[in-house]
Formats: sequence, C-alpha cells, structure tokens
Amino acid sequence: MNMTYEMIEQDFREKVGSKIRLISEGIDRYRVFTPFLFDDGDHLSIVLKREQSHWALSDEGHTYMHLTYDLDEKDIQKGVRQKIIGNSLSVFAVEDREGELFIRIENDRYGDALFSFTQALLKISDIAFLSRERARSTFLENFRALLTETVPDDRRIFDWHDPQRDPLKNYTVDCRVNSMKRPLFIYALPNDDRTRDATIAMHQFEKWEIPFRTLAIFEEQETINRKVLARFSDVCEKQFSSLGSNRERIAHYLKESIAN
Repeated sequence: MNMTYEMIEQDFREKVGSKIRLISEGIDRYRVFTPFLFDDGDHLSIVLKREQSHWALSDEGHTYMHLTYDLDEKDIQKGVRQKIIGNSLSVFAVEDREGELFIRIENDRYGDALFSFTQALLKISDIAFLSRERARSTFLENFRALLTETVPDDRRIFDWHDPQRDPLKNYTVDCRVNSMKRPLFIYALPNDDRTRDATIAMHQFEKWEIPFRTLAIFEEQETINRKVLARFSDVCEKQFSSLGSNRERIAHYLKESIAN
C-alpha cells in the first residue's frame, strides 16, 4: 500500500462522500463504512483487503446474499435481472468471483474504485425492487382474473368512478359489482398508499350518500401499516388478508353476494 490509512480514507471522502469511514479489522484488512443503503435500510457491505500483490474492494458475497431475501438464487441468474447485473458489472469494471463482487485498486486510485464499486452494488440491488414491482403487477392481474372468472361481464365494471360527481376520477373503485340493492365496491390493496386511497374514497362515497357495500382483498395484509389498516377497517365491511390463500373463499363470497 503506497498510500497511508489516513490518505486512503481522505481519498474515499473526496471522491465518494464525507461520511466514509475506514476501520481496521486485522492485518491488511479494513471495513469501509458508507452512508449507502439497500432499500430495506441495510448498509452495503464493503471490505478493503490485500490479495497477493494488489489491493481490492470486496462485498464478500453479501450483495447476492441480501438479494436472496426477496428472490430465489436461480431467479437472479436469468432474464432481466441477469442483464441488469451483467450491465452493472461491465459498466463499473466490477468482477464476479463465484458470488463475491470485487474491484481491484489500480494506480492508487482508491477513491475512484470505491465510487465505481458502490454504484455497481446499488444498481444490482435495484433488481429486488424490480421483483417487488413485478409481484405487485401479478397480484393485480390475478385479482382481475378472479373477478372475471367469478362475476358475469354484465355485472361488473373495473376502475369505476361516479361520472356525475367525480368526472376527474379522483375517487375510484377497482371493481364495482352491479344489479343489486347496494352495489359491491371491491378494492385490490397491495400497499399502504392504495389502502389510504381506498379509505378516502369510501369516506367520500358516504358523504355523497351513495349506497354501497365494500370488499377488500389484500396482497398481504400483514405488511400494511397498523394505523392505516385501522382507519381502513372502520369503513370497510368485508376483508380478505390475501388473495392466494383465500381464492376459493373470495369466489364463494362473490357468488353468494351476486345471488342475493
């Protein structure tokens, strides 16, 4: 190492950020603390270590391990996710050594290497977000498929709004089931934001004195903020905590509602 510990830390701070810290973990090994986080709040894991005749930055396999919290390992190695990882490694000159991501330090350019390495790790971590967005999309697709199979075409309207009171579609219903004394308003709820929107819409329908009943189908109810869920539960008549495990119960409830 041609540069001292203090010089390397200063180079890191100048090229990457003032909050970078370098802590010794033994001979020729340093933990690099950065302010960069995965989207779940975990810090990137980065080590500066000597390997034979050169120095390198390594994640020691942590990035891929972190991704497997949301993804199966085989899903990381194919399709769009594989392309994102491959492009990120190529653009930032990072190598994949059987799951360990690392970058060699060339010509004492420690700060430049750390900048490239953190950018690569953050880009790769984006595939977890891609997975959750795809899961959300699949949930909404499955929701529509279930209602299409269960409710006759002439009894349902997807993305309904009141054309007289709400021409701008500020208060929508994911699916309205018609031809009954009180139409059934059905909501598909994958997250806190959609649950809040549904709560606001139902309050507005009550103010307008629109007669209706409500049914909520959550992607995973246990992930919804407790306060958000409590306010929603005050105005919602019937709820199912998830779609996948309650598919038959939901279909039965819909058929009974239609029949009555």
